Amino acid sequence: MNTCLKLLIFFAVLALAGCGNKEVQITNLNMLKGGKTFAVPTGTAADQFVLKKFPDAKIEYYNGVLDCSIAVKDGKADAAVYDLPILKNITAKNDGLIVLPELLFDDQYGFAVRMQDTALKTAMDKVLAELKADGTYDDMQKRWFPHHGNPATMPDIKLTSENGILKFGTAAVTEPMSFMDSNQRIVGFDVEYATYIAKKLGKQIEIVDMEFGAMIPALMSGKVDMIGAGLSITEERAKSVLFSQSYYPSGLAAVVKDVSRDVFEEVPEETGTKMKSIDDIKTKRIGVLLGSIHDSYATKTFPNATILQYQSLSDMLFGLNSDKVDVVFMDHTGLKDVFSKNPELGILAENVFAVDIAAGLNQDNDQLREQFNTFLKEIKANGIYKDMTDRWMDKGLSDMPEIKNSNTNGQLKVGIVSDLGLPTTIIKDGQLIGFDIEMGQRFAASIGKEYVPIDLQFGAMLASVSTNKIDMITSSLMITGERKKQIDFSDPYYNSGVSIIAKKTAIDRPFTLKGDPAAGEKSIFKSISDSFYNNIILEKRYLHIFNGLAVTMIISILAAFLGTIIGGLVCYMRMSKGKLISGSAKLYISLLRGTPVLVLLMIIYYVVFASVNINPLFVAVIAFGLNFGAYVSEMFRTSIEGIDKGQTEAATAGGFAKIPTFIYIILPQALRSILPVYKGEFISLIKMTSIVGYIAVQDLTKASDIIRSRTFDAFFPLLMVAFIYLFLAWLLSWALGFVEISVDPKRKRAKKMMEVKG
Repeated sequence: MNTCLKLLIFFAVLALAGCGNKEVQITNLNMLKGGKTFAVPTGTAADQFVLKKFPDAKIEYYNGVLDCSIAVKDGKADAAVYDLPILKNITAKNDGLIVLPELLFDDQYGFAVRMQDTALKTAMDKVLAELKADGTYDDMQKRWFPHHGNPATMPDIKLTSENGILKFGTAAVTEPMSFMDSNQRIVGFDVEYATYIAKKLGKQIEIVDMEFGAMIPALMSGKVDMIGAGLSITEERAKSVLFSQSYYPSGLAAVVKDVSRDVFEEVPEETGTKMKSIDDIKTKRIGVLLGSIHDSYATKTFPNATILQYQSLSDMLFGLNSDKVDVVFMDHTGLKDVFSKNPELGILAENVFAVDIAAGLNQDNDQLREQFNTFLKEIKANGIYKDMTDRWMDKGLSDMPEIKNSNTNGQLKVGIVSDLGLPTTIIKDGQLIGFDIEMGQRFAASIGKEYVPIDLQFGAMLASVSTNKIDMITSSLMITGERKKQIDFSDPYYNSGVSIIAKKTAIDRPFTLKGDPAAGEKSIFKSISDSFYNNIILEKRYLHIFNGLAVTMIISILAAFLGTIIGGLVCYMRMSKGKLISGSAKLYISLLRGTPVLVLLMIIYYVVFASVNINPLFVAVIAFGLNFGAYVSEMFRTSIEGIDKGQTEAATAGGFAKIPTFIYIILPQALRSILPVYKGEFISLIKMTSIVGYIAVQDLTKASDIIRSRTFDAFFPLLMVAFIYLFLAWLLSWALGFVEISVDPKRKRAKKMMEVKG
């Protein structure tokens, strides 16, 4: 009995301990009292507001608001504090976080200019009044602050350059105020407002992306004309810059971890909790393509559901696979291709409704519409249309026929979405194929025009054809009354049903297609491949990495070259017998080695070149070159002084002059001790370039920040960049190792002996 009693007590203690470790959901600001830890972005005024509200709070600083939110999600901080719209944008896309309803403080956003630029300040305020008066401001709010999902696309605002250029400084990682979209364009509420200001002034706009903390120094030094990125109007900042009127009333909010449910909890296996029909999605999270008929149907039919709008089918499917949404709407004709790549998905409700599909055209282009309608009648009469539907829709073939075209009447620009999937549109072996592609190519050939496909986001289609950026749309575009107000439609060329799909594990009895593969367990390799696709392939995000890597290598190589020259010159001065020259070299070395590289970089950019319009990449080369030169000069000096002076004396006695003695006797020996240290400093230089984002240079590290600001993936972009830096370090060590061998006779002989033995 004693043993049983002890076991009961033991398990009771374990149970109590487990209960004690359970996290408590924070639901209001009062629960953040008592010395809680707050994550705030560096360079913002958030820490001041937190300490006013919670004097005993512990403050931890992070590079950006996304990093702060990730810290909360990972349990490293109790709350993150930042501007309400930006936090809402993050939580809408990132499960496991919620924004508390009560604000810490009311806040106001403003643009800032230099104190003397009162004319620009007046112009900004006038533009704001005009935007509010004509309804544009309301449209901007709907566009950039949706209740769920992603912001809409940036409108096309025509500008002139008759009065020059307006430079707008911003931090493009503050979605939805200022961020980089899928086309690597900087967009957002602030960017649109700034563009309207440029239009008012008759100027082109030049957007300068930089770190948030660098915006005010850049403005004060004349690098930009105005700044804005959800910039709060504060008394402290108003001492240095001139603020516009508040263009957006915001507030400082707190985001906390959502522990009310386990965000990683799998869909329950009990059939009683699974979805059985369309009625079960009334309060679910529904994924739709932005601007699609699915979007309007879901919004109207399911008012209590959470509608998440996606710019592309790939994003929407990734959201479904990663449990960001519960169900998605899709054209039924494309499900076979989707299921072949996503066997874990199934149909909850098939052919919920059907809509005619037609070509979309500009309302002023009656001639092109009539030409397409005539062409459609002809291919239906001669059997070509039946052959197309048999191949693409019924048999599921994926071979494009050869279509001859004279290309004598110019171009036909056709809007398409390249990732809709078969049978409509995909890219196969680098070529566009599908029913819609063949339809567009055959029509272009019928009127003797070159077929030019323009790959767009689905939400940008109507705006593009309305403004004549493209001539027509053939991309499974469904006819609706709302769309008819903006564009014209051809006669229908297909009738498509719309189905609702979800994970098979969440559906009681999923409908299946013929040949639908069975779902398998998602392995670690699948998870890694999904992360690779989302962070690298999707939206061509690898271009950020390639461009950033190129910038990193250019800065590193040019800075090393400049630093080596400077180092040699400073070494010569340091070894001079003249006290003034030698003292100047010592002062240079002390100053440069004692100054942090980041401080040096910002001094050169914002102080030394304050009034010069210079490319920041050149500034980075100069700053790192000066710093590298200080270290290289001491390498040279200590290596040269480490060589026995007797060799110099012997060479002089043998009739050698000073320069030949240095080149042929001293330098080869010095290089053997210089190169190992030089190699290490060069690798350190490459890693140090990661700070150039402070002066608006998009290097490798900045590229990872941009990707993370879009994907909200805390780890993969950072691990990827770390691997690239590691690979660069290894590659350079390997390359410089050959140089070391070539200047060391002993290692040279050893290598030759190894080659002979081999």
